[in-house]
Amino acid sequence: MFGNKRYRTLNYELKKTFGKKVIKLSIDGGFTCPNRDGTVGNRGCLFCSEEGSGEFSGNRKISITKQMDNQRKLLEKKWKTNLVIPYFQSFTNTYSNVENLRKKYDEATNYPGAVGLAVATRPDCLENEKIELLSNYSKNYLTWVELGLQTIHENSAELIRRGYNLKVFEDALDKLNKYNIKTVVHLIIGLPGETKEDIIQTVRYINSKKIWGVKFHLMHILKNTDLEKYYYKNNFELLEKDEYINIICDSLEILREDIVVHRVTGDGKKSDLIGPIWSLDKLRVLSGIDMELKRRKTYQGKKYIP
Repeated sequence: MFGNKRYRTLNYELKKTFGKKVIKLSIDGGFTCPNRDGTVGNRGCLFCSEEGSGEFSGNRKISITKQMDNQRKLLEKKWKTNLVIPYFQSFTNTYSNVENLRKKYDEATNYPGAVGLAVATRPDCLENEKIELLSNYSKNYLTWVELGLQTIHENSAELIRRGYNLKVFEDALDKLNKYNIKTVVHLIIGLPGETKEDIIQTVRYINSKKIWGVKFHLMHILKNTDLEKYYYKNNFELLEKDEYINIICDSLEILREDIVVHRVTGDGKKSDLIGPIWSLDKLRVLSGIDMELKRRKTYQGKKYIP
């Protein structure tokens, strides 16, 4: 067991590491993405919003320090702590030159109480000099890189316009591991056309790789995305809440025990959400997962097979 949970949450892992609550501050570093500027594509991933999948991050028009101030004030109403981890969330946060990256990362890590650095990016934007830069931060801060793999199935990857193949992901992961930089992998549950077995195959795949963490996201549809257009044109079925909970519990059961679970669902802004509408009640989804794991008398890694 992992504290009061049946899976290894990020909250559990951070408390174990730092001895107290740590809050993550989502910031917009002002970057774009090669899948938007024409380098790889110009429309972005199928599901990506105008905020670059950073709906709850800061405002890029103000400084990183000010964004962190604003985020901290919001979160301090819920959690009283002086420890923070800046999270570069929106778009591709290594898609710039090393000097500019260093300037932004320095501003974030010099923030009072900063104990880590989290950077979301693409595996095709991790040249050696950028990985070396990140490795310098890992000497003094809990540093991790987040990669949006989403799925191992190439037909799904093409549909969502991911813009790179599995070999590119594997090469980036190998380089990050060479420099001992922790990696968190994003997976989307409920992609159009994917079966439960397809999802389980993806989870088994990440089990076979040296990764530190995983984020499970529900396939949800936001307004003004290409996914919205695809949904109305093809009318594919969205997952029901109980169906999603069962898939997550099945995935946790086979997931390696040491992998840190950063997220077990995804949620969009209420004003932008097309569906599934049930995902707005995040607490009910989280408690549903807890109750189902308890009902099964199971936990993360119980059915893991090396």
